[in-house]
Amino acid sequence: MPVTAAGTARERRTVALTPDAGPAWLRPLIDNVDQIPDAFRRRLPADVLAMVTAAKSLGRGGRDAAVLVLFSGPESGTAEGGVPDDADLLLTVRASTLRHHAGQAAFPGGASDPGDDGPVATALREAREETGIDVDRLHPLVTMERTFIAPSRFHVIPVLAYSPDPGPVTVVNDAETAIVARVPVRAFINPDNRLMVYRGTLGRRWAGPAFLLNQMLVWGFTGQVISAVLDVAGWAQPWNTDDIRELDDAMVLVGDSDGLRGGSR
Repeated sequence: MPVTAAGTARERRTVALTPDAGPAWLRPLIDNVDQIPDAFRRRLPADVLAMVTAAKSLGRGGRDAAVLVLFSGPESGTAEGGVPDDADLLLTVRASTLRHHAGQAAFPGGASDPGDDGPVATALREAREETGIDVDRLHPLVTMERTFIAPSRFHVIPVLAYSPDPGPVTVVNDAETAIVARVPVRAFINPDNRLMVYRGTLGRRWAGPAFLLNQMLVWGFTGQVISAVLDVAGWAQPWNTDDIRELDDAMVLVGDSDGLRGGSR
């Protein structure tokens, strides 16, 4: 059965992980989730990896946070490549007026509250608050490695979850969120939608994996996690890692009908 997230600071509900609730097409990811950190790091240049490792050891003062990596799709059956055509992944785009990470695509999530009984409860509560999703429809499966995000000083735990039918999602607060979308997994797999992105102040050697879709550019921590997920699940197809673009140049292509090539629900 699905689980219920923590409600308020006065109420703490235990949120259990149910890895057996995942469909067959998610099993390669569920069973090999411990390989994601290595897949994540393989896409980082050696000097960047050294900086991230050092930041993690120095990040004791940061806040705990969690994000929801929610896959939806049929409970049975696969398509060529192991992913059903109608499988999707829930993403948001943060409002352009926010102080931190404005306009950035992200998994639903945020900082933990005192009433949260661990990262799973945090991820579900935040997803409900950001997207209006009915968390009783969701099955939290496994958690990924805790990662320190230096710019925001959050220690983030991604929570992998599944729902055969998550129901409607929408922007709950447009002051915080610009877009809520269920993006087809095949849009991420499509090699034409993949590139490497760097921020102008950091230079090309700091480039990381990104995905250029109709409504969003997925880069940074979220892009790295999705890239690692595709690699570990065996869904990734060969793509041009030499297509390296500065962040602002890549953002210009979002919504360009001649540019790319994804989709959302």
